[in-house]
Amino acid sequence: MDPMKGVDAASGRRKVSPIQGVRIIFQRETSAYFDSSIATIYAAVFLVLSSSIFMNSFFLNAAVEMDEYFRTLPFLLVLFIPAITMRSWSEERSQGTIELILTLPVRPFQIILGKYLAALLFYLAVLAGSLPIAFMLLWLGRPDLKLIASSYLGAAFLGSFFLALGIFLSGLTREQIVAFVLATFACALFVLSGQEQVVEVLDGLTRGWQLGTWLYESVSVLPHYQSFCRGVIALGDLAYFMLLSACFLILNAVTLRIHKY
Repeated sequence: MDPMKGVDAASGRRKVSPIQGVRIIFQRETSAYFDSSIATIYAAVFLVLSSSIFMNSFFLNAAVEMDEYFRTLPFLLVLFIPAITMRSWSEERSQGTIELILTLPVRPFQIILGKYLAALLFYLAVLAGSLPIAFMLLWLGRPDLKLIASSYLGAAFLGSFFLALGIFLSGLTREQIVAFVLATFACALFVLSGQEQVVEVLDGLTRGWQLGTWLYESVSVLPHYQSFCRGVIALGDLAYFMLLSACFLILNAVTLRIHKY
């Protein structure tokens, strides 16, 4: 048997298949999320807050629907997603482990994809914590299950985009607090630019350019997310979330290569 089989002749390191490389990082990051008491606290606070807001609306309106839950979700994610992603690269830089992880026989994008998929799994697990609300509504009446399923799909895509954005911004700094603030500001920009009041104010300030309308139509996540919440799954909305998520993951790979070389 050739002793150099599976070894990179240039670096002397054993080669790792793309899937295996992603799996190694994914397992490492998943353990970090689900074994972390801080992450558990974040998840608990998010679930309690989102459920409390929904229950308050439910008792006031007595409607067997989850519209209010999904209406407030983007605003809660503005804070929750940055709390998930702020440690992704900032912690690696501050503890000096980024040099170690970059010496692994995996490509930068495998590392990024592994981190991203682990964060996405954690987010989806937390989002699934709201399913008892849907079961409660099903027990109380006849909610529109297709609309609820479509809204959950929109929430998954919205979270996946914010995760990609947050991981990219975490790669720009070694301070977790700075990464949190940057991601919160960026996520807030994508959400608030879809608010009717913000659009009207910006249009009023830039009458010739109609900046608010342009941001609403071209930048904001709300029009695309709200389509899912209306039960409409359009190709354009899917492309919006997937392309932007891919864009920020690629930008993260670029910054990682700069750091490495």
